[in-house]
Amino acid sequence: MTKILLKTTIPTTEDDWHIERFSMLKAHLAEAGHTVTAKDREPDAQGDDVDLAKLATGAWDQLWLFAVDVTGALTKTDVSNIKLFRANGGGTLLTRDHQDMGTCLTKLGLVGAAHNFHSVNPEMDESRRCRDDPDTTEISWPNYHSGANGDAQHITVAEPLHPIMMRHGIHNEAIQFLPSHPHEGAVSVPQGAEHIARVIATGKSKVTGVPFNLAIAFEAYEEDGDRLGRALAASTFHHFCDYNLDTDSGAPSFVSEPPGDGLKRNPQARADALAYYTNIARWLA
Repeated sequence: MTKILLKTTIPTTEDDWHIERFSMLKAHLAEAGHTVTAKDREPDAQGDDVDLAKLATGAWDQLWLFAVDVTGALTKTDVSNIKLFRANGGGTLLTRDHQDMGTCLTKLGLVGAAHNFHSVNPEMDESRRCRDDPDTTEISWPNYHSGANGDAQHITVAEPLHPIMMRHGIHNEAIQFLPSHPHEGAVSVPQGAEHIARVIATGKSKVTGVPFNLAIAFEAYEEDGDRLGRALAASTFHHFCDYNLDTDSGAPSFVSEPPGDGLKRNPQARADALAYYTNIARWLA
């Protein structure tokens, strides 16, 4: 098994999406046999993250980075450390949320370019640059409405079936559900990356019926003379969050949307979400 760093892009902030709000993910990965470290951003005197510096020297095998900031958190040194980690074969999950949350990911080369935002690197299709979720009016596009927090969205898995999207113990049967969220971000295969990256699953807006990408998988590839490890770009960190698995775990005070309980009522949906996590860790390794 592997050593995994779960990391947010914000310092510990109680009323925000700090790393303890991903405790169920941490516990599940640990139960699967991985050594899991969960940390919020911890800057040194120069403002560079101390854990990302350790990452570059081989302290962990995988980085699961939850870009929950709106400040452009990653420094030039952070970016260099992540690239060095990937050049040493490290596997990386990069995820964010709606509008411009997590735009710092666009600093991370080709895999960062898989993340589309409102003011930086928007989706190529201009018809998609419009509001999808109509309820939370302070949030603009991209904000795909896949359902309430706590509910499950029925997903479409791309063919051929990617290992990340396979149900456990059932040969060639696909995961059917992931946690839903009222305003997911946007991910797409960057131009020129079609030979190394592909969409592995899509969702559908419950408001407009518009399909949207949920995850982009990158095989190891060459960039600037380095061979970088596998990576996954995911549309929202809410696919991994305690609140989306069980709303009784609580959320920051700024979350205003009414929650659902679909994951509680549908054991298969919860099992699919956990299988997704297990598969990502296995594939990135």
